[in-house]
Amino acid sequence: MKEPHLVFVYNADSDLFSTVTDFAHKLLSPSTYACQLCALTYGHFSEKQEWKTFVQQLPVKAVFLHKDEFTRQFGLDTPLPAVFLQKDHALEVILDKPALEHCSSLEDLKRAVSHQLKTYA
Repeated sequence: MKEPHLVFVYNADSDLFSTVTDFAHKLLSPSTYACQLCALTYGHFSEKQEWKTFVQQLPVKAVFLHKDEFTRQFGLDTPLPAVFLQKDHALEVILDKPALEHCSSLEDLKRAVSHQLKTYA
């Protein structure tokens, strides 16, 4: 992509076993789940509609990757979850793991993403 865009990276792998394990973990012990981005943007079975609507209305495109996909594509070892702004081929972290862990609600996450877009875009 030539236009700047956001890259949201989950702290979860994309394979079926990981998906099932993550589902069970979120259901049985949500307070110890390792991906705050997943916890805020997904319900038990699918992406939250409020989040989908927010992402569709962003002024830049957004892509979503699991950690295994991110590692294969970019070869970076970054604490996840994280949100990056990609311009040309350069990635810049705009929300790191501690910033995402600080978000306690979907509204907090939306506010943080919007603020960072104003700062970096």
